[in-house]
Amino acid sequence: MGQTAKWFSSTQTASWTEKSTESRTFSPALSNLAITESAYQTVEGFGGCFNELGFAALSHLSEEARAAVMHELFHPEGEQRFSICRLPIGASDYALEWYSLNETDGDVAMEHFSIERDRKYLIPYIKEALALNPQLKLFASPWSPPTWMKTPKAYNYGTLRWEKDILEGYALYFVKFVQAYQEEGITIHQVHVQNEVVADQKFPSCVWTGEQLREFIRDYLGPAFEQHGLDTEIWLGTINAPDPWLELMKGTTNDYDAYAGLVLSDPEAYKYIKGVGYQWAGKYAIARTSQSYPELRYMQTENECGDGKNTWAYAKYVFHLYQHYFSNGVNSYIYWNMALEPKGRSTWGWEQNAMITVEPDTKRAINNPEYYVMKHFSHFVAPGSKRIGLQGPWSGHAIAFKREDGSRVIVIINPYTDTRELRLSDGEAGHVFELEPESFHTIVLP
Repeated sequence: MGQTAKWFSSTQTASWTEKSTESRTFSPALSNLAITESAYQTVEGFGGCFNELGFAALSHLSEEARAAVMHELFHPEGEQRFSICRLPIGASDYALEWYSLNETDGDVAMEHFSIERDRKYLIPYIKEALALNPQLKLFASPWSPPTWMKTPKAYNYGTLRWEKDILEGYALYFVKFVQAYQEEGITIHQVHVQNEVVADQKFPSCVWTGEQLREFIRDYLGPAFEQHGLDTEIWLGTINAPDPWLELMKGTTNDYDAYAGLVLSDPEAYKYIKGVGYQWAGKYAIARTSQSYPELRYMQTENECGDGKNTWAYAKYVFHLYQHYFSNGVNSYIYWNMALEPKGRSTWGWEQNAMITVEPDTKRAINNPEYYVMKHFSHFVAPGSKRIGLQGPWSGHAIAFKREDGSRVIVIINPYTDTRELRLSDGEAGHVFELEPESFHTIVLP
């Protein structure tokens, strides 16, 4: 068994290098990482978000170079093999400019609803991906409702007007979105009610309380989807619940149940909800929710996005985000911007990381460290895989999966500044790996 193990390593100077493995007989007591028989959640996949600034960055490439990048991201035999991706409903904070899909004041009947702008940027981007992987699943969320539905009347900051005709109109807005994309040949598999429900930001945003989410899903969005015969799933997301340690330092309290627990405990709201999406400070709440509602599905909906420097140090931090979320029950993990220009500057001035940097001057695509963090997971951990248990001193730096063909995938980081020996026991054989300093690894066992 040991002779056929595959091992792929990435360091700061050498990314995705296939290395030879050593098989060695040793007592299980001498292993520092062992695979257990425990099985947990099923993996649904990995992906990123389709944003206008990403489309603009990729447009700098030649047709051949762009096709190569898209192949590596989306083709089932490419490097990343993405299977589930996100898109905004209207403008995200990485749109070229702010917009919604209906800015006609008072049009609660959505007679002026239009995805015409999306036909220029997002839809070509998505269709190019679907051509490479027709099985690609899509989920969508708004960053802001149309401005006339908000108080104050603006894309940034504010809240949804809590009036019956506005709420009915906003539910119809979601319906029209799903229907309009379906007419384009694009299936929206899930909608998440709001990006970052507690974010009151200078970019497109809208604050919701748990009570509002419960009422909107229960009394408006769920019934609207039923009325129009939509089978698109409704998810409770994306929840960026407050950081409890930050709240503690401020002398305030943080109730983990103020969002997921409050909404899901209502049977009439719960019946419409298929899953919960968490991002950013939501990482502090997901363990409690997934333990309380193990029958639901979970998603990490937006990878934390750094500062545009794309450093190896930040990639190490991001690796632990993958491990944290999968250890706490997510079925899928979504990166944020797949491609951006150098520094990844948004239209409102925030610089963020991306998997790929596209240089406008040289017309060159550069794979950043987080590209390889993602590849160490997504390349071999296919949809249908199950997370399995690990034990031992190195289990805090690793996560393991069992694929449908029975093979096992262990993804591990050596976070230390010196080389460390990994002694892995898979129940039948021992495998020894010399893990270089500050390196990522994928080990595939039959």
